[in-house]
Amino acid sequence: MPQHLHCALLHVLLVMFNKAALSSYKFPCANVITLLQMVCSTCLLYVLRRLKIISFTNSEPSVPSDSLFFVPFRILLRTSPLSLSYLLYMLASMESVRGVNVPMYTTLRRTTVAFTMTMEYFLAKQKHTPPIIGSVALIVFGAFIAGARDLSFDARGYAIVFVANITTAVYLATINRIGKSSGLNSFGLMWCNGLVCGPAVLLLTYIQGDLKKTIEFPYLYSPGFQVVLLFSCTLAFLLNYTIFWNTILNSALTQSMCGNLKDFFTVGLGWVLFGGLPFDLLNVIGQGLGFVGSGMYAYCKIKGK
Repeated sequence: MPQHLHCALLHVLLVMFNKAALSSYKFPCANVITLLQMVCSTCLLYVLRRLKIISFTNSEPSVPSDSLFFVPFRILLRTSPLSLSYLLYMLASMESVRGVNVPMYTTLRRTTVAFTMTMEYFLAKQKHTPPIIGSVALIVFGAFIAGARDLSFDARGYAIVFVANITTAVYLATINRIGKSSGLNSFGLMWCNGLVCGPAVLLLTYIQGDLKKTIEFPYLYSPGFQVVLLFSCTLAFLLNYTIFWNTILNSALTQSMCGNLKDFFTVGLGWVLFGGLPFDLLNVIGQGLGFVGSGMYAYCKIKGK
């Protein structure tokens, strides 16, 4: 359970700082923030591994350490589906924060649990009991209730959030499938993601002209904006580690369920910092149903149902 709370808290803080950069400062390049997060994460992992503070493997002799990349090239190839899903997850998640207000963002993101359960079935043939399926259904129903009277409807923003939900589900299911068979630990999987995805995001930002826009951004050297970026990169590193840790230790669906623990905190902070939906009884009821559904899931897991 502690890893669930860590992940929820980190996710809340990361959403707040990303939202601050994209909305409060009106930074136009979400992909640049994604690139900075990857670069910072990869550089930190390199330093920690070079100093032998951390390891990238589970101490299995089948995964020898390479002098250049620390992991064999064959392992990079084996984890490439995970890296691709991570790239799509990062790009879609970052862009989805910009499109809708924070309360609706958390509401729509709660439907990720249904997509994750579906991906687990198709990728790992994982089947769930009726009580588990019922708790997921209750969460999704609560999400629809919460957003029934959204006064700031944005079709494009909603579509991007649902794309983010799908990519998140694929990413979590892929972690569960590849993470346990690769011989790499959470740090090693993050390292492979950085090596594969970093150059791809850099090329994307260059083609789209985001690097030029970043250089010309008026608040680029503002201390406040730089602090926001620093916290965003730091929190992204910690969140990615806890996501790998929790998903490998438990399951993709359990990790997805953990997101519902953060909803009340995210909505409250988002309302105060960025504004959100007017007070709506349906939104409160929907959030409550989601919380009850999460509690049902936790109870079923504890009882082994």
